[in-house]
Amino acid sequence: MRQFFPVEDLARDERFVQTNMAERIKDPRVPGGGSAKKKSSRSSTNKLTPDRHDASDRARGLMHGIMVGEIQALEGAGRTAHDFDAGDGSGDTIPFALKLDMARQAWDEARHVEISAKLSTWMGTELGEFQENTVLFEAACSNDPVLRLAGVNRALEGLAIDVFTQMKEFGDLAGDPFLEFCEDWMLADEVTHVKMGSDWLRKVTENDPDRRAKALEFQQVVDKLFSFGGARGDTAESSFQLARRFRELAGFTDDEVETIAGLDQQALVERKAAINAMQAAVADS
Repeated sequence: MRQFFPVEDLARDERFVQTNMAERIKDPRVPGGGSAKKKSSRSSTNKLTPDRHDASDRARGLMHGIMVGEIQALEGAGRTAHDFDAGDGSGDTIPFALKLDMARQAWDEARHVEISAKLSTWMGTELGEFQENTVLFEAACSNDPVLRLAGVNRALEGLAIDVFTQMKEFGDLAGDPFLEFCEDWMLADEVTHVKMGSDWLRKVTENDPDRRAKALEFQQVVDKLFSFGGARGDTAESSFQLARRFRELAGFTDDEVETIAGLDQQALVERKAAINAMQAAVADS
């Protein structure tokens, strides 16, 4: 079977419409997206709550994003289990036990795809109604397995912890026991996936501090990219909060969580500056 599968060759049917991160940020239906003009007509809070006038579209868009993200997480974990030979973790090999963990994660993600697809139907969404952002799978295309652990298991699965916590709370507030239960069930899996990534990254790079530093730097790049312009964070302006307790259970140190919070705040400042610059340019034109 072919190894190191590029994102351009992902198998998708005509229902899927793929996009990149820059285009996704412009979509007003996703957290942190939309132009300044569209934002002005929204609720006074960025957090997803049932009393928002746009709660239905926001929740459906987020659930669709979760579903396609789970598809890519399944593909990414499966590729990691297949792409690298078993070895001691040096070079382009990974310990056999890590291959087994990636296979277990692929099994979990397949279940998440099925659950999320059913939840999307339950919420009135058709596959392809919202665009698919393929950056998650791109993070799983590195030739270094340690970078995959940092970018996918720690950064993107860490984001899933934050998002599932938000959706679980939304289901509770909306009086939807199906959504609340399913998100709680998948959240437990995501904590396990992140913990596997944290443990294996530290174990594989135990005697290679330079490789670990490079992996953590890559993780920060992905974390900042997937803060959606500061939509995630610890402020009242945040669309969804950092799930600090669950991240602790998943192997993050307090310093690592503070670093992520700082990246989210930095992304928010940069997005506000970009919006102000755009408004100024429009005013001058």
